[in-house]
Amino acid sequence: MSDKVLMKGNEAIAEAAIKAGCRHYFGYPITPQTEIAAYMAKRMPKIGGTFLQAESEIAAINMVYGVAGAGYRVMTSSSSPGISLKLEGISYIAGADLPALIVNVQRGGPGLGGIQPSQSDYYQATKGGGHGDYHLIVYAPASVQEMADYTIKAFEVSDKYRVPAMLLADGTMGQMMEPVSLPDVPVVEVDKPWAVRGTGKARPHNIINSLYLNPETLEKTNFERFERYRLIEENECLYEEYMTEDADVIVVAFGIAARISKNAVVEARKRGLKVGMLRPITLWPFPNKPLRKLADTAKGFVSVELSMGQMIDDVRLATECKRPVSLCNRTGGMIPTPEQVLESIEKMLKEVE
Repeated sequence: MSDKVLMKGNEAIAEAAIKAGCRHYFGYPITPQTEIAAYMAKRMPKIGGTFLQAESEIAAINMVYGVAGAGYRVMTSSSSPGISLKLEGISYIAGADLPALIVNVQRGGPGLGGIQPSQSDYYQATKGGGHGDYHLIVYAPASVQEMADYTIKAFEVSDKYRVPAMLLADGTMGQMMEPVSLPDVPVVEVDKPWAVRGTGKARPHNIINSLYLNPETLEKTNFERFERYRLIEENECLYEEYMTEDADVIVVAFGIAARISKNAVVEARKRGLKVGMLRPITLWPFPNKPLRKLADTAKGFVSVELSMGQMIDDVRLATECKRPVSLCNRTGGMIPTPEQVLESIEKMLKEVE
């Protein structure tokens, strides 16, 4: 583990990707993630890597498709409208069963919206986003250190299951500066017998493809892919519980909203209120089992979001509507305060008394 250095979240993502063995980056500038591309433009030529600013987001994601098909670690990054443009290519990558990392440092929307932080791409990230039946593995870091840690983790898990991964942050996480330790990751060349790197006449040709004109074949492929998704749900779900053992109200929040919510939980405890928090670290797979278990003991839930309320649907599904779930939110680039979260907690406590 290296000594701690002060870095922006965006810079931490880029350096962590390099540590993880990524030597290919394709992107297009858009606020508030442009520092990732700028960092890669500076670092990649010095380490024998490839940086290319494509002519568009669509071109960038299809370059990712090509390098992923060759079996190399590759990433792209963008912000909300740019990710929307990449969705067709992301669906192709998922349909071709390729590992890759897509970073979304969210901004307010819909449309061009604004450049302030948001979490309103939750549906897009966790429900597929593009066309067809597929999932991305979605990590939601809550600190600059986690921006680095889960970048590395995303590459590893993406390779393991041949499923593209997304790091879903927001403008605050991308721009804030905190001390971070960047681990020295032993990058082992993983045997990828499916990759298209040339055969040397030693094996049959590999074909990377997401086109299946025979419906029976496509159905069989989708069922096989969803069996891998089931394994990911069983083995790769990550979450943090905080003071949930005796909690009457559970706050559910991720990313910057979770950091704010933890302050509210601490203040609630000082006031003698039994409040805890569950923080999803993977948004897909979502922590359904722990939330379902908490619904047996807690009396209510508060979903804290920088959106009009998207994760709240998954909280309700996970708890099987056994308990009331309320929304504490700001949108359009606004961020809730600990006081606003505490007010929502107190309101829920009165409702369930």
